[in-house]
Amino acid sequence: MFEPPTRELVWQDLAACREFSVESFYPPTDQDGDEAKAICFTCSVREQCLEFALAAGERFGIWGGMTPQERRYLIARRRRAAQFPGESEEETTLTMT
Repeated sequence: MFEPPTRELVWQDLAACREFSVESFYPPTDQDGDEAKAICFTCSVREQCLEFALAAGERFGIWGGMTPQERRYLIARRRRAAQFPGESEEETTLTMT
């Protein structure tokens, strides 16, 4: 009997957003992203999603509960923390507004 190859479960398979319309995560303005952010707050793979978006340079949409502007700010904070070790670790952690 033929058994199809199995694949490893990836974070996307566990994402809460899979149950919602993709349009919710690409609002016309960052200010309209509250619905998507609320979904992200419930998601068990939010951090993986955010790290993926940061690594991939995602310029659009809500990823890991953050707007593009929030992600740019987080990147800048992380870069600054890397340049100036010893600053508060809070500067580089995942925060949501």
